[in-house]
Amino acid sequence: MKIAVVQKKYYNLEYDKNVEIGVQSVKEAKNLGADIVLFPECFITGYSLPITMEQSILDNSEYIKTFCKLAKELNIGIVITSFTKGNEKPQNSAFVIDRDGNIIMKYVKVHTCDFADEKCLESGKEFKVCEFDGVKIGIMICYDREYPESARMLMLKGAEIILVPNNCQGMKPRVNALQTRAYENMVGVVMANPPGKNAGLSCAYSPIAWDKDGYSNNMEIFLADELSEKIYIADYNIDELREYRSSEMMGNTFRKVDAYEGLLSKEIKEPFIRK
Repeated sequence: MKIAVVQKKYYNLEYDKNVEIGVQSVKEAKNLGADIVLFPECFITGYSLPITMEQSILDNSEYIKTFCKLAKELNIGIVITSFTKGNEKPQNSAFVIDRDGNIIMKYVKVHTCDFADEKCLESGKEFKVCEFDGVKIGIMICYDREYPESARMLMLKGAEIILVPNNCQGMKPRVNALQTRAYENMVGVVMANPPGKNAGLSCAYSPIAWDKDGYSNNMEIFLADELSEKIYIADYNIDELREYRSSEMMGNTFRKVDAYEGLLSKEIKEPFIRK
C-alpha cells in the first residue's frame, strides 16, 4: 500500500483555494502511484481558531463532494479534513473516502485541545477503524497522538496502519513518540503536517523493529524536513507487516489488563490539575 503524505501550505478560511491545492495534490499523488492520500489537519477550512458553526462546513458540502468525485475519477483513496458542523459546536473531522468516491468513515477528534482555542469544539466520543483495499486503517488527529491510549484503542479495534492528520509545531519529540506508537502497537504510523519553521517533519514509520535474525531495523520510512512543500510516499508491504504482527510480542499479546483499572478513572490529581 502506497500512502501519499501531503506536506503543503493551506490557508485559514480560504476554502476554495484550499480545495484547489488539495485537488492538485491528489492528482500529483496519483501520478506517483499512491493508493490513498493523507492531508494535514483541517485542510479545507484551514486550522483557524476559534471557529463558529457558521464557518464550519456540512458533511455533505460541495467541498467534501469535490474530493469524493475526484476519488472516483482517479480511482484513489483520500483522507480529507475540515472543521465540520457538529450537534452543538464545530467538530475537527477527517473523512476516509474510498476509490468509488464513498465516505467509508468520518472520525471526529477525541482529544480536542481544551487548554487553548479548541475548547470551542465538540469532541468525538470514539476511535474508529475502517477497511480500505483490504487493509484496516485507523485515524487519530494531532493532539490525539499525545496520548498512547489513542493508538492503543485503534490497535485493539484492528488497525494495521494509523493515519495522523496534524497541524502542530515543536514536532521533534512528537515524531519520536509516533515511532514509539508504531513499535508498541505493531502498526504502521503515517503523519501529515503542514510546512513551516518549527513545523513540518511529516513522517512514516514501519512497525517492524527487528529482522528475522533479531537485529534492529530502521523503522523510519521517511522523515520530511520542516520547510519543504511536497508529497512524500510511504510504501508498506502489507504481507510483511502482517507476518511480523502475527509473531512478535507487542500489541495485544501478553498485556496484563487486570492491572490497568486506573486507566479508566476520571479522577485528576496534582500535578495535572489545570484551571
